[in-house]
Order: sequence, then structure tokens, then C-alpha cells
Amino acid sequence: MNVVWSTLIIIAAVTVAVTAILVVRRRAPDGGFFHDGDRAAGMFGVLATGFALLLGLIVVLAFTSYDESRSGAETEALLVNQQFETAQFMAAPASTSLGDQLMCYARSVVHQEWPRMEDGSLGDALNPWGIEMFDSLRTVDPESASGEAAYSKWLDQTSDREAARNDRIHGAVGVIPGPLWLVLLLIAGVILVFMMFFADSGERAVVQGIQVGAVVAVITATLLLIVFLDSPYRPGFGGLRPVAMERALRILEEERAAVGSSAPLPCDEQGVATP
Repeated sequence: MNVVWSTLIIIAAVTVAVTAILVVRRRAPDGGFFHDGDRAAGMFGVLATGFALLLGLIVVLAFTSYDESRSGAETEALLVNQQFETAQFMAAPASTSLGDQLMCYARSVVHQEWPRMEDGSLGDALNPWGIEMFDSLRTVDPESASGEAAYSKWLDQTSDREAARNDRIHGAVGVIPGPLWLVLLLIAGVILVFMMFFADSGERAVVQGIQVGAVVAVITATLLLIVFLDSPYRPGFGGLRPVAMERALRILEEERAAVGSSAPLPCDEQGVATP
């Protein structure tokens, strides 16, 4: 979330709303347009309550998607480290190949997939190193008991890692459908127009400005919050970053050194395959 732009949007929306009611107030009769203010206030309360409930449900939905994306990224990073350890119980050269490909997988997530999630271009693209690991695993023929256990464990961890990756990339496409956005904006507009009829030339201008400005500020801020939660990978304050996978990469480098593997990786620092 860009705090500066969000603040400017809220200020602009409040300014427009306050200006509008002050303009309407000039033509408003003393006591307002409504002959029965209590009835109008009750109708406005019903309208505002329904909108608040709808906003609350959408915020919960958007936050659930945001939290699943964050949790998926952390789980995926943890499973990458665990799979590296599992690979060491397999016979060479598969143990070395799988370990190196896991390093490249992690690099690809950080440097290739994450920028594409930020700009929304990742789509359903597969991680190429997931395919490479699948091909390497097909060459494994476990003979010992530990090798068979590691082979089976690797398959389970692969399924879990792919599920976690799906959770991570799911948030990149957003969960709030377009028609729902139209309904939200329509109801917000209806509330704003309804509030214009509360203009009262007998009321102090600053009081009416504060009343309208406060409501518009809350509605705008809530809509901006939904936009942020629906697009968790946007750069800026609060956006999800590949912190967990970067930590996993550092751990992988230490583990790789601990097992004595020093051969060049089949990828560069960005996770792109080298010829």
C-alpha cells in the first residue's frame, strides 16, 4: 500500500464531498430538505448499516486471502529447506542434483516469480525448476530402506510444497470479483447523494462539513483497505515480500556447504538456467 497516495485519495474524496454539501447547503432550506428528520435519519441508518455489514464481510474475505498468501509463502519456504534435507538420504548423484535444483527453485521464486506476482503477470505459469526436480526424481531407484523412506517423504513434501505455492500465487489474482466492486461503488455513491439531502442552511457550515467528511473518509479508507488486501503483492507499506524464501535461501547455502557440495549450480543468481 502506498501510504502517500492513499492519504491523497482520502483527502481528495473528503474535499469533494465537503465542497458538494457546502454548495447544496446554499440552496437548502432552514432545517434541511426532510420534513421528518428522524424518519430520514432512520432510513439512512438502515442504508449505512447494510453497507457496513457488506464491507465487513468483504474485508474478512480479502484478509483471509491475504493471510493464505502469506501463510502459503512461509510454508513453501519451510518445505524447500525440508526437502533439501530429505534429498540427502537419496543415493548420489540424485541427492546432489535435487539439492542444487531446490536452490535454483528458491532463487526463481524470489527473483522471477515475485516481480511477476507484483505486476500480475504470473498467471498459471509453472516454476521450471519444479519440472527439473520431477525429471531428476524419475531417475532415482531407491534400494536401501532409508532411500525408500526418503523417496516417499520427498513425494509427500512435493505435494505439500505445490499446495503451498498455489496458496501463495492465488492472492496475486485477487478474490474480489468486478461486479462486487461495482456494487460497492454504487452503494457508496447512493450514501453520498443521500447525505447531500441533510444539507441545512440553518446548521453551521463547519459542522456539516465534518459530518460528511468523516463518513466519506471512513468509506474511502475502507475501500482502499480492501484494494490492498485484494492485491497483497503490490510494492509498498504492508505488501508481502519474499522474506521467508530469502531466509530459506540463506539456510540452503549453509546446508549445502555442510554436506560438502561446492559444484556450480545449474542456474545464475536470478534462478535462470545456465547453459
